[in-house]
Amino acid sequence: MSTQDQDLPNVEPELFNAPTTGQLFKAKPASHPPRILLLYGSLRERSFSRLAVEEAARLLEAMGAETRVFNPRGLPLADAEDASHPKVQELRDLAQWSEGMVWCSPERHGAMTGIMKTQIDWIPLSIGGMRPTQGKTLAVMEVCGGSQSFNAVNQLRVLGRWMRMVTIPNQSSVPKAFMEFDENDRMKPSPYYNRIVDVMEELVKFTLLIRDRSDYLTDRYSERVESAEEVSKRVNQRSM
Repeated sequence: MSTQDQDLPNVEPELFNAPTTGQLFKAKPASHPPRILLLYGSLRERSFSRLAVEEAARLLEAMGAETRVFNPRGLPLADAEDASHPKVQELRDLAQWSEGMVWCSPERHGAMTGIMKTQIDWIPLSIGGMRPTQGKTLAVMEVCGGSQSFNAVNQLRVLGRWMRMVTIPNQSSVPKAFMEFDENDRMKPSPYYNRIVDVMEELVKFTLLIRDRSDYLTDRYSERVESAEEVSKRVNQRSM
């Protein structure tokens, strides 16, 4: 049925695509391991967000994923240095490499930490026509010094949506994190550890489901219209 039959006079018929299962599942599955970048939000020598991320990375690798953990030490504040700064380039290269991410921040004053936000701020929505986060999966976690809270993970979800990422439903919040790690900096058995296992398992599942279909899932009518208009302008300018 055409768009005219549906009484959609404001829709460009040639740019209007009804989603189909055939289009969604036509991509050949990639054979390489899922690529996951993990970010943590503290520079303390014994950072519990780093320890939580290291536990998550071990779990991801046991599930067949390839992981990279970014060390934020030395990363300048956003816009305090040029984007050519080595730590900025390292972070952006890892963002491009990844197919999914884990963000874990301590909660400080009821919010994510500044170093967590700085890392996200250095990853732009677009680099030379490429969108380093769009359509990639995201798992959010936080560690708390006191009772369990969800302020930081809620804020990270907002940022993930803004970065056009697919944030998985599950999440982790570890209260009194200083009690959850042993003298070898390994997380103790607990329901909080089990939740991290759940979150990483879900992240791998969503990444396998989405990574081959990211371009199709993020293809938008409004952007197709805008692109068509830009092409039309260029052609008209050349013919003048």
